[in-house]
Amino acid sequence: MDQKIALITGAGSGIGRVTALALWEAGYSLVLAGRRENRLRDTWSAAGVSDDRVLIVPTDVSDRQAVIQLFAKTKARFGRLDLLFNNAGINAPAIPLEALSDEQWLDVVAVNLNGAFWCLREAYKLMKAQQPQGGRIINNGSISAHVPRPHSAAYTATKHALTGLTKSTALDGRDYNIACGQIDIGNARTEMSNRQQKHLEAAAGSAEPQMDARHVADAVVYMANLPLNANVLFMTVMANAMPYVGRG
Repeated sequence: MDQKIALITGAGSGIGRVTALALWEAGYSLVLAGRRENRLRDTWSAAGVSDDRVLIVPTDVSDRQAVIQLFAKTKARFGRLDLLFNNAGINAPAIPLEALSDEQWLDVVAVNLNGAFWCLREAYKLMKAQQPQGGRIINNGSISAHVPRPHSAAYTATKHALTGLTKSTALDGRDYNIACGQIDIGNARTEMSNRQQKHLEAAAGSAEPQMDARHVADAVVYMANLPLNANVLFMTVMANAMPYVGRG
């Protein structure tokens, strides 16, 4: 088993892109999934790896059939899957809870929870059936899986739910050599976090400290490279000076 295969959702930007670059550096071949094919190709281009180490599959993870096809194409191309980085996610506008529309709520749930589950379930089935049996699933939880920001009911609810999904999968996967863990990220510098910082600056008059997203990618690589008899169940990687510990 010299070649390891990883699949990343939300691979066209942000944490997904930076993690893809780090996993390629670590020797993995990658399946890149995301809604925009051009952004996925930009991720591949940034790495400069050969086409035998990449499969690009434009995918909306909120579409169950699209997710099924994503994993079918992964199996057809590479024959197995060693790592799923369940990274895709969206947020709703930071508005008062009573102003949150049904559509905004359902959109966040569709990607952050339903989509994460569709991907996890397909990865689990593939890892359970393949030989050698097993693999690793890493869910992107966010520190909002523990402590909410104001006006973030949909995002916070889905990330808390993802924590339960991580625990349940970690338990159920033991008999099949499937390890499941969660990385909770705070203020890694990406396009999304920069937009959040602008919102905070407008609302509170100051932005929050951020960290290089590469630190998150390095943490994912560490989790990914553990033997399957070891697991990081939860890891928090955050900008040290951000107002997380004690915020409320």
